[in-house]
Amino acid sequence: MNTNEMSNKLLLPAAVVLAGLFIAGAVFWNGSHPAAPAAPSAGTGQAVNVKDVSLDGEPYIGNQNAPVTLVEWSDYQCPFCKQFEVTTLPQIIQDYVNAGKVKVVFKDFEFLGPNSMVDAEYARAIWALYPDKFFAWRTAFYAEQPQENSLDASANLAWLLKVTGSVSGIDVNKVKETVAANKAAYDTAIDADRTEAQKFGINATPSFIIGTQLIQGAYPYANFKAAIDTELAK
Repeated sequence: MNTNEMSNKLLLPAAVVLAGLFIAGAVFWNGSHPAAPAAPSAGTGQAVNVKDVSLDGEPYIGNQNAPVTLVEWSDYQCPFCKQFEVTTLPQIIQDYVNAGKVKVVFKDFEFLGPNSMVDAEYARAIWALYPDKFFAWRTAFYAEQPQENSLDASANLAWLLKVTGSVSGIDVNKVKETVAANKAAYDTAIDADRTEAQKFGINATPSFIIGTQLIQGAYPYANFKAAIDTELAK
């Protein structure tokens, strides 16, 4: 065997390994940080129906009996979730929620780390204690959302308490006590939301089911308008 043949035999396995790592990294990145394409994504192509989504006890805004239900799965640390919440959701509220046509239900898909879980626990405590303040709290949260996982646990909690205290009518100490007393139950519910989402083929945040349509990604308002209008026309 000459020198060139030996080199080729040694380089080939290394190239295969590097290619595998590159592909694995790309899959992880796309699953965790979805881009926002120009048209709605049908996810895996499997059939979905909002009637199959468990809505009991989940936070929501809008008329409870609205003809269309929009369900959002999100992670509180996710910057794409913030993008939807601050740019697209306000227009959906203005055009459809306020008119009694759409109910928006908020569910958890916490996967970015421990801070995401703590944020979601506080969200559930606030919904339990102050349902009329929940959306004001959520709006305040996303308006000031730190960069993804940029805070350690102590700093994140301090920031979270500050945001919670900024919403008029919320007793921060009462929220802390409620989280401590119900942490196990909240974590079980949060995990159940994520497991349910995965059964619908959801693998990114934010993701949505509107009627029988699945949208994955922080799409522009026009995409949601088209999906909502389709459901309203049925």
